[in-house]
Amino acid sequence: MKLKKLAVTLLGFIPLSAFAAGGLINENATTETKALYENLANLGDKVLFGHEDSLAYGAKWWGYAEGGALESDIKQVTGSFPAVFGADMGGIGLGNEKNLDGVKFSDYAHYIKETFEMGGVNTVSWHMYSPIDEHHSWAKTSYVRELIPGGNHNDKLKTYLDSYIAFNETLKVDVDGKEVWIPIIFRPWHEHNGDWFWWGKGHTTEADYIALWKFTVDYLNEKGQNNLIYAFSPDRSRLDMSDFDNSYKYGYAGDAYVDIIGYDNYWDLGHPSNTQSVAEQQALFVEGLEKLTDLADKKGKVSALSEGGQEGVREDNFWTERFAAGIWANEKTSRISYALVWRNNNEENGKKGHYYGAYPQEKNAANFVEFYNNKKSLFINNIPEMYK
Repeated sequence: MKLKKLAVTLLGFIPLSAFAAGGLINENATTETKALYENLANLGDKVLFGHEDSLAYGAKWWGYAEGGALESDIKQVTGSFPAVFGADMGGIGLGNEKNLDGVKFSDYAHYIKETFEMGGVNTVSWHMYSPIDEHHSWAKTSYVRELIPGGNHNDKLKTYLDSYIAFNETLKVDVDGKEVWIPIIFRPWHEHNGDWFWWGKGHTTEADYIALWKFTVDYLNEKGQNNLIYAFSPDRSRLDMSDFDNSYKYGYAGDAYVDIIGYDNYWDLGHPSNTQSVAEQQALFVEGLEKLTDLADKKGKVSALSEGGQEGVREDNFWTERFAAGIWANEKTSRISYALVWRNNNEENGKKGHYYGAYPQEKNAANFVEFYNNKKSLFINNIPEMYK
């Protein structure tokens, strides 16, 4: 694994004791997992850039490059891989070889290990199929009451969680003769305050959602999954900015069940359904990050833009005038630890224009390079040591 020294003066550290009161919610977390959490808290005004499925496929390619070398649209544009690699477990509970987007789970394990060995950070989401009838995540049916303790199908949820455990326990590598379990930022049951997933608002009650979250965390911790950092991520489009804290806490299981205060924000970054002006959206992007980091600070937690971006990166200079301008608007906004944009769909495996990062010849690729050259943007080639 790549070793780098964290320069305290360079990163503008605040002592570790000032963060994460009580540390991770899992007191049995591995040494590397604890170190990752502390280092995420201590990035100062620097932010890790993340990209979903970045090593798995890109707009014009799929899988391993010739000779088995790692590939990435982001690397093709900048010369560096992103600092954060996102993977999704949708389909693993069904026993499928591939996830919902066609990536083999065995390949995911490879990409996660490669990211870790380069010094990068891994995050896992889960568009879970229903354990009851195998319907995909976008079902308009409430299954949660039957899956939580006391429900008729709690054992089926356990089976699905066991399938993830089996995958998670393969994520171990040798580092200088020591077996290291790769830390994972685990982000289940995301965007629950929207109505598009079966675990979302309108399909389940808040109390049942909280029971689902608590059961998931307790079960994984009881099964010794000590490499997990738990990220909570409601969707920005359903948050009341005039009452952010209370709105954010819908479905929040409590500080003893969450490590990362995140949110998913496409809404303020040019979502097609948002009719506000660019200026109005940008002001709310900044305000949302301010309120997110304020809330995280109050709770002694790490914050993150856990998912987001603009589909098709339609606006000129999006990366500098929208994305970076919001993240580094002020001291508060820049306290987020990482910002992950969604995937670059392979054009032969779905609709064209469904991408969120840069790729060669894409119209904003040069602007992305400007974002990359910002000294506060962290990619693999300038990421500090995250596991010591």
